[in-house]
Amino acid sequence: MHRDPGQGSPPLRKDHTGKKECNMKDKAIQDYYPDPFAHCYGCGRLNPEGLHIKSYRDGDESVCHYTLEPHYSGGVPGSAYGGIIASLIDCHSSATAAASRLLEVGSALGDRPLFRFVSASLKVDFLKPTPTGKVLELRGRVKERTDRKAVVSVTLSAEGEIRARGEAVLVLLREGDIK
Repeated sequence: MHRDPGQGSPPLRKDHTGKKECNMKDKAIQDYYPDPFAHCYGCGRLNPEGLHIKSYRDGDESVCHYTLEPHYSGGVPGSAYGGIIASLIDCHSSATAAASRLLEVGSALGDRPLFRFVSASLKVDFLKPTPTGKVLELRGRVKERTDRKAVVSVTLSAEGEIRARGEAVLVLLREGDIK
């Protein structure tokens, strides 16, 4: 499935693993994470076994397109495991918070090291079964922000229907926070 760029979403392509992602000229938000913060299973570019979720700015929102392989199935054949849906929402929320914060301080991606947020709380509402093998679209938006915290809401859609909603409370990591 390809989307018309005029509809607000970039066209899709398959990456080296066969997963579909946005085909943007610019790098994904996650590609700007500093190396010490780029090992996440969901979105870390330095994790060779990870999902390599890629999120991109789209106006006031962020967007991610991802196709789950059938081995990510849950209890219903052809439907995704809830934990993997939560992982997608978690990582997309973090990228949304990071890019939004960067814009808030007057910078653009690539101008300076990207802020890195991690989840303090994640709530996911599973509204309908989410299919595997179909392009999923995640859309995120920052709802609230303080100096070190962001609250991000995300919708996950497939085949034009919202399948899950999530809300993450994220905190800003600092270089000294990792050990």
